[in-house]
Parts: sequence; C-alpha cells; structure tokens
Amino acid sequence: MLFNSYIFIFAFLPITFFVYFYLNTKRLTEASKGFLVFSSLFFYSWWNIAYLPLILGSILFNYVLGTSLSKEKEHKKTSKKTLLIFGVVANISLLGYFKYTDFFINNVNVLTDGNIPTLDLALPLAISFFTFQQIAYLVDSYKQETKEYDFLNYTIFVTFFPQLIAGPIVHHKEMMPQFFKVRNKVKNHKNIALGLFIFSIGLFKKVIIADYFAVIATMGFDVSTTLTFFEAWAASLSYTFQLYFDFSGYTDMAIGAALLFNIKLPVNFNSPYKALDIQDFWRRWHITLSRFLRDYIYIPLGGNRISSFRTYNNLLVTFIIGGLWHGAGWTFIFWGFLHGIALVIHRLWKSFDFTMNRYLAWFITFNFINIAWIFFRAKEWEDAIKILKGMSGFNGVVFIETEYVDKDYMILYALVLCMILFYRNSNELVKNFVPNVYSIIVTIIILVFAILSLGKVSEFLYFNF
Repeated sequence: MLFNSYIFIFAFLPITFFVYFYLNTKRLTEASKGFLVFSSLFFYSWWNIAYLPLILGSILFNYVLGTSLSKEKEHKKTSKKTLLIFGVVANISLLGYFKYTDFFINNVNVLTDGNIPTLDLALPLAISFFTFQQIAYLVDSYKQETKEYDFLNYTIFVTFFPQLIAGPIVHHKEMMPQFFKVRNKVKNHKNIALGLFIFSIGLFKKVIIADYFAVIATMGFDVSTTLTFFEAWAASLSYTFQLYFDFSGYTDMAIGAALLFNIKLPVNFNSPYKALDIQDFWRRWHITLSRFLRDYIYIPLGGNRISSFRTYNNLLVTFIIGGLWHGAGWTFIFWGFLHGIALVIHRLWKSFDFTMNRYLAWFITFNFINIAWIFFRAKEWEDAIKILKGMSGFNGVVFIETEYVDKDYMILYALVLCMILFYRNSNELVKNFVPNVYSIIVTIIILVFAILSLGKVSEFLYFNF
C-alpha cells in the first residue's frame, strides 16, 4: 500500500486513526497497541502476504536475542559477544540471501565463465530498513542501553507503518518512550493539523514534482540511445530533482502520518542540496542512515581514533557498504566509493586549513552530487557512460528543442533549483506552524490539488532499496 494511493488516504489511514484512538478512549491500551501492530502488518502485507512470516520471524528472533543481550549477567554457556555476533551475522545473512545472492552468482559466472542459474529472488519490501533497525537494537542491547520491552511493544517499534517501508531508520530510545506516554493516547488537534499539513506537502512533492521529473529522467536514462549536451544535463538534473522530491515527499508523509498518532519521527531530510561540502550533505541527506553508518560501522572500525590512514580507509569502507546497502550492483558500489573518496578529499582539505568561496563550494558540491547520482540511477554501466558522454559534449553541444528539452524546461529547472535553495523546508515550516483558519485552508488546497493529480500511482524510489 502506497502513501500516494486512494486506498491509503481514504480508507487505511482514517480507519486506523479512529479505531486506534477509540480503543484508547475505552482504556483498552493493550488492544490499541495490538490493533496498531495488526494495521501495520496489514499495510506491509498489502504488497505480498508471502513475506509476512519473514518479517514476523525476524522480529521474534531479534526480540528474543535482544532480551537475552540486555540482561546484566553474563551467560554461562555462551558469551554475550558471541550472541551479538551470531545475531548480526544472522540478520546480514537474511538480507544478503534475498538482496545479494543473484548479484553474487552473476559475478561468479562472469569470473569463471560459468552458467550457474540465478534464483531470481524478489526483494522483500523494507528488508534493508528493518534489518538495520534491528541490528542497531541488538548492539544497543549488548551495551546495556535498552530496557525490558514486551513483545508487543517491540513489534510496534519495528512495524509502525509510517516508518516501516522506507525509514527513517528509527532508534529504540527515540521511539519506545513515545508509545508509553499516556498523553499520546489522546487525540491532539494540533498534531492532527500539523500532521495533515506536512503529509499534504509531501504528497504534493511526490505526485506533482517528483513524478513529473521521473518522465524526463526515464527518457534520458532508459529510452534514448544517444544524448546531446542539453539532453544529457536535462536527464541528470531531472533524476537529481526527482530523487530529492520523491524522498523528501516520502519523509514528509511519514512524519505527517506518524504525527496523527502523536508520534514524532526523527528528522531524516534537511535541504541536502544546500550543502557546501560533502560532509554537510551527509548531515542533511537520509540523516538516520548516516547516523547508522557512523555509529555501527565507521566508529566500530576505529573511526578517526587511530591514524589518518585508518580514518580515510574507514570512511571509504563505510560508504562502499552504504552504496551496497542501497542496491546489489557495481554501479551502487561505485556510487558509494565516489562519496567515500569525496569525504577523504574533504577531510584532507580541512587538515590543511584551506578555505573556499561559499558559492564555489556549493557549485562544486552540487555538481559532484548530481554526477554521482548518475551511477545511482543507471541500470547498467553503459547507461551511465551514455549520460556522461552527453554531458561532456561528445555528442554535440548545439541546442535542439525536443519533446522534453526546450527553453521552458530550462526556466523550470532554474525555478525548481531556486525553490530548493531559498524556500523554507518542511522542518522549518513545522517550527513556524500555527493551526488556524489560514493553515487549514492551505492544507486543504494542497491536499485536494495533489489528490486530483494522483493519476498513475508510482512507487517511491527508496522502496527499491
């Protein structure tokens, strides 16, 4: 079930909302929690119920192991460290089996000139997100940073539908206390107004802006065989804008839907294209993933505590893993490698106390990100090379108007970029939000306009990861 679908907006969300709070008004706290879990699992199963046992098995396994790890006393037969290693390996193995088996087989076939048949496994929805989330829980349980949670509460933590499919990757200490608060069991009209407002903005971003640029990006990456200079730049920028508004839109809708239930999700997106360097970008883009990579990969590898060489190596390894997490393909790995190299260069630059004009810094950062996204989007190396050749002018620089490249489009790109750079983002709008007649009217206008523009329902890009 998609956030940008009629069934979610007009059936699932309102039914879940009213039943949940009705049960709470009757002081049926456990029943309301159970209903929220049931609703979230129903939401997850809408795509393919065959994977319901998978997520339930993963939840049960990690709950039992996490409970064992959180106990203060050392185990008699098995050390906690051994249990933790077993849990992490089991989670990664599950993710690896579904996400990377065919990638591994294909590479073995290339290297050995073999003909091992692939398994053609369908990637279970959200497996990358709930796997990382539960690995973090196991590590924190090992460090004695978790409390005793019953199975129902732990299941809510993992499956809460606004953040289940594509994040944010939430931390137990920022989520679990919210489900326990008594005041969160009562409808909060300010949160409802704010939640609908943010949800409407996210829906608008997705169906009006992201899906519009998706058409141009698809033409450039997947349909056209050769691209001129302006066509190639139009294709790359279109995907850069599509991904921005698609992921930003999803994040807004997730935050908005959660607020209806008085749950505040962590900020996961904060105007990343305003970044003046690559480190700043990763403090703004998919913030909870960056946090996970830092806390559970980069720091355990040694972080910046050992030597400069180890620091650079740790950065590179961390972002290669981040690239591989996004997708089973060499283009994703290369995308992660590019960002790792960029962070190494940035750290070297800072070590020499070099400075740069802020406008030049933004220009270099934005164009690096735009070029790196090409490998993120390309299905094959040839697609990336095709775009890069066009952007470099190898196929001609003469401006020729086509069905998706003309002067009006160039003005549109400039306007969208200005909106990204100078308009207040959702986080800033939340801080200044006042529930009044004006905000209600704005919400209704945005929501109605977005709903009337739904047309062909499209998945969010991060559903593929």
